[in-house]
Amino acid sequence: MPKRYYVTTPIYYVNDKPHIGHAYTTLACDVLARFKRLDGFEVKFLTGTDEHGQKMESSATAAGMDPQAFTDKMSRNFRDLARFMNYSHDDFIRTTEERHKRACRDLWRRLEERDQIYLGTYAGWYAVRDEAFYAESELDEGPDGRKTAPSGAEVEWVEEPSYFFRLSDWQEKLLDFYEANPDFVLPRTRLNEVLSFVRGGLQDLSVSRTSFRWGVPVPGDDGHIMYVWLDALTNYITAVGYPETGAGEYTEYWPADLHMVGKDILRFHAVYWPAFLMAAGLEPPKRVFAHGWWTNEGEKISKSLGNIIDPFELVEKYGLDQVRYFLLREVPFGNDGDFSHRAMIGRINSDLANDYGNLAQRVLSMINKNCGGELPEYGKFTSADKSLMNEGLRLYGSLQNDFNKQAFSKALEVIWAVVSKANLYVDGQAPWALKKTDPKRMGTVLFALAETIRHLAILTQPFMPDSSARLLDQLAVPEDHRTFAFLGPDYMLIPGTRLPKPEGLFPRYQEEEDS
Repeated sequence: MPKRYYVTTPIYYVNDKPHIGHAYTTLACDVLARFKRLDGFEVKFLTGTDEHGQKMESSATAAGMDPQAFTDKMSRNFRDLARFMNYSHDDFIRTTEERHKRACRDLWRRLEERDQIYLGTYAGWYAVRDEAFYAESELDEGPDGRKTAPSGAEVEWVEEPSYFFRLSDWQEKLLDFYEANPDFVLPRTRLNEVLSFVRGGLQDLSVSRTSFRWGVPVPGDDGHIMYVWLDALTNYITAVGYPETGAGEYTEYWPADLHMVGKDILRFHAVYWPAFLMAAGLEPPKRVFAHGWWTNEGEKISKSLGNIIDPFELVEKYGLDQVRYFLLREVPFGNDGDFSHRAMIGRINSDLANDYGNLAQRVLSMINKNCGGELPEYGKFTSADKSLMNEGLRLYGSLQNDFNKQAFSKALEVIWAVVSKANLYVDGQAPWALKKTDPKRMGTVLFALAETIRHLAILTQPFMPDSSARLLDQLAVPEDHRTFAFLGPDYMLIPGTRLPKPEGLFPRYQEEEDS
């Protein structure tokens, strides 16, 4: 049976332009998808946009546009970001697509048939910005008497007829599920948050609204619109062919291996979503990973402060692979992190230019200058040569473990430890001196280095696909020899292979470097 992997981003609400948070979440999924493909998996990588709800209807009205035309325009911004950031998604879903509406209607009917939905009246607090209901105990009250949700969104009191999902019936079943699947929520601290919420008692959940029209009508009662989160979460099964559950992509890819989300929407994915699915007789996903938030130069990012980080501007300033590297190296994935231009420039100049880029440039330049531009013949490998090459060989197994835990920053630390050892090896072996005293030994040293760089270039492809491809080009590695199947001593570089003239990969960033 082929190995398969299904990874999803949340679908992004399109009432505003994409920011660094959107770019970060999808980047993490992209890197994971690329790694799995290189590791021999058939991957489905899904992203998309969430386009229904009261907030969307209001935004369209404020813009003087029809909701469909408004969401068509705004969704395009996220597709543009995906192309710009070189994401490798296989599908981009929109909740306004007919395939998705069909899936939502079917899921509702399943829940209804199993007596998991009933009609009642909702009276409580609702945050339009979050499209979420909140209990009184969760709210804060400002000096002006206005109540706000934990997210900071203002809430309003809502009373209207509503269909309810019997969430309270699933409290113990969810706790049993978490106990049986301890890695369902990562990082572990996030699981503790989920457990605390569920143990605190679950109330039945309002899953329809009557005060707006922009959404999926409830089957058999089109005066009600489905709750936007029931609608939105269904996208993950829509994209694999639901409601066709007996064949095709659903049988191949569901349950999803990973839902990647920001920590602010963990509850919807780790509590409501598995409850909806199990109540409908469907399998829940295997894992929900909730990552942290970025601040900007130590300040919380918000529109009111005017410090939103635009990923398009960031890439134009620093370079695409440089930004991709920084975002996943700077902070242990899962934690909150602070973006600063000083830190970005430091990573570019230290990690990329001085360490990795300089290693590749000086090794390939020595081969070009001293070996006639061909990969040198090698003699007997010394213990120092074997030690370095074994570091490259061990990388793959280590990274497999890190990627399976979504430990992207740790994976890059492990890669850079080998980069550092390779640079120390260059200094210790001094191949420029061996040119005069022992040319054959020089060839062996340069070959060992080139082979180590080959491993590094193959394994950094998920993070920096363009730069890694250029480095593999400079090593004359055939395009069909760049997967993880070609790591190891059985597929070493071939002495005598003609190499192109080397070119630098990561120029130092000069502007504002010392500011």
